Amino acid sequence: MPNAIWTNLSQTKTVVANQQKQPLEISFHRAIDEIGAQDWNSLAGTADPFMRYEFLAALEENNCVGPDYGWLPYHIAVRDTDQQLVAACPIYIKTNSYGEFVFDWNWASAYEQAKLQYYPKMVCSVPYNPATGMRILSQDPALKTLVIQQTIAIAKKMQMSGMHWLFTTTEDTTLCEQQGLMLRMGCQYHWFNHDYESFDDFTAGFVSRKRKKVNRERRMVAEQGIEIKVIHGNEASAEQIIRAHEFYVSTFDRKSGVPTLQLEFFQQICRTMGQQVVFFFAYSQQQAIACAICLRSDDTLYGRFWGCDEQYHSLHFETCFYQGIDYCIEHQLQRFEPGAQGEHKIARGFVPTKTWSAHWIENEQFRPVLENFCQREQHGMQHQVDELTAMLPFREAS
Repeated sequence: MPNAIWTNLSQTKTVVANQQKQPLEISFHRAIDEIGAQDWNSLAGTADPFMRYEFLAALEENNCVGPDYGWLPYHIAVRDTDQQLVAACPIYIKTNSYGEFVFDWNWASAYEQAKLQYYPKMVCSVPYNPATGMRILSQDPALKTLVIQQTIAIAKKMQMSGMHWLFTTTEDTTLCEQQGLMLRMGCQYHWFNHDYESFDDFTAGFVSRKRKKVNRERRMVAEQGIEIKVIHGNEASAEQIIRAHEFYVSTFDRKSGVPTLQLEFFQQICRTMGQQVVFFFAYSQQQAIACAICLRSDDTLYGRFWGCDEQYHSLHFETCFYQGIDYCIEHQLQRFEPGAQGEHKIARGFVPTKTWSAHWIENEQFRPVLENFCQREQHGMQHQVDELTAMLPFREAS
């Protein structure tokens, strides 16, 4: 089915009028290079690493997305009468729910039990990435609303089961809600920089027992003779990039997963995104034994992947959490998002933080059922966030 959809997928264009009655050209594209790097980045900028043309193009050019993995690019572009790009959005037709991090397997199962097809569906998302960011590229709320409306229209026309916006900003979430979409709340664990001067300055706000535990974990890594080196993408040698990819693959092999990101993808983003790619390599006796792979914006560090040759006490915490905090403090980044899930992050100072997604469902019988589910889930998630926040290691303010 994915290959059949891909074969029949074509670029489509239509013309609509904006609020000033001026014509706008709406087009959908099978590849981001049909839109172009300069035009795309004129809206996306280069601060958010995942929404950059260079990142999304690297996924497509190195076969990390496509029919084999159930991510079929179908990006929307909006141009004015001068053919200037005024809005855009990364859209994918999905034939599974892999790599989304907003889990709807139960929705798909319910459709199957009702003898209905949940796939294909459409998503606005960055593949394999749970980081919140601007999804609808425009500074004009009216144009953003138009994009929402037009993507739903094409989803209806193509008989998709739904259209889903994943890890949306507050602005995009609000606009989706105003268009009648149902919202889902999630929870991640983020670190926030309160002008810390050092790691010790950060943990000084912990209760004594929690601070001692963190210090002990860091000390145990050092006592095992392990050295951590921070290497940016443009500084990494060919061998280091290969090793980083091997560590990435090893984690998926150990968990029986599918490592969709090819070595060539990592090589390409190291060339094109340079300092925005950050490797935290762990060395023992001058041999790389583990690596955490991160990306960064102007104000945020994003933890994405991790792998190791064998288990070392507390090395995961040091490489994936503590080194990232050190990096943020040194480079004056305001936020560290170490990836989805993981309540163990709370004891290490990562704050339970709400995430959002927005959903349009085509089936009118299922729509109220899923709306009710989202409302109940949101109530439960809010209760969970409150409980988890109470578990943070910080001393209460006097």
